[in-house]
Amino acid sequence: MYYLGVDLGGTTIKVGLVNKQYQILQSISGPTRRERSSEEVLKDVAMLCLEVMRLQGITEKEIHSIGMGSPGVASPNEGMILSASNLKFNHVNVRKEIQKYINTDVYVENDANCAALGEVICGAAKGESNVVVVTLGTGVGGGIVTEGKINRGSFFGAGEIGHQVICCENGISCGCGRKGCWEQYASATALIRQAKTAVEKTPESLILSLAKDQNKDNINAKVVFDAAQKGDQVAKNVLEKYFKYIACGLMNIINILEPSMIVLGGGMSAQKAYLTDPVTKYLQEEMYDGLSLKTKIKAAILGNDAGIIGAAFLGTTLEMHDE
Repeated sequence: MYYLGVDLGGTTIKVGLVNKQYQILQSISGPTRRERSSEEVLKDVAMLCLEVMRLQGITEKEIHSIGMGSPGVASPNEGMILSASNLKFNHVNVRKEIQKYINTDVYVENDANCAALGEVICGAAKGESNVVVVTLGTGVGGGIVTEGKINRGSFFGAGEIGHQVICCENGISCGCGRKGCWEQYASATALIRQAKTAVEKTPESLILSLAKDQNKDNINAKVVFDAAQKGDQVAKNVLEKYFKYIACGLMNIINILEPSMIVLGGGMSAQKAYLTDPVTKYLQEEMYDGLSLKTKIKAAILGNDAGIIGAAFLGTTLEMHDE
């Protein structure tokens, strides 16, 4: 039996064929072209699914189910995307559209939740049942797994942890309309902004010299880490403040949910111990009453595959918890 996982993004559609051992056997991608109607986009999803099946030499009878991760709010059991503003999807019946071309069960879930499920099934959090996966990328996203099950909240919108406010007074404006949201301080985008501000004051920093063409606009997160590891004090100062911002939001999560593990994903996870070690240190310092930090902090290990694998097994996890 095989499983199809779909990562539907604003720019790219990625499809993977996954076996029972959680291995992606075939994968393919195509442009989303989100200006099109939902029917056209989902037809392309179905065609990509059919193509990976063809590449593997299997038929739809050998497919257990199709799972899709999408931005926005989704209802997995109904197979509906309730809202995904950057795709212009509003109450779109994904199951109905895909089943026009492939006769199998179809499920849909928020993409961050799929990534969280993937890391729990076969990634950094394998064997853990209460986990929060935090994606540090352009923004800050999250997926919550409680007792092995995705925690979607009462209305399918749980996990928007990037929009907890950590700076009430004079906070940075966020795209959500609030001020002081965590993602304005802890995302990779925020780190880059903080680094650019620092080199404006100290242009002799290695941060600038390591950037492509020594251009401030080419500073990225990796450049900041590389400069710090080469001993640049400006980069070290920027990262120290950044780690404290991350720890602040994580401590809020720990105080509310007390997960056994928090997995740090997104582009920042490539830094591994250079990210997790200092964040763990600052978390320990924030523990009240001198208590020891029990929640483990790990870097994600599946990368971009997490969303596809998590999506592929949506059907099996929903069936398991419906029994």
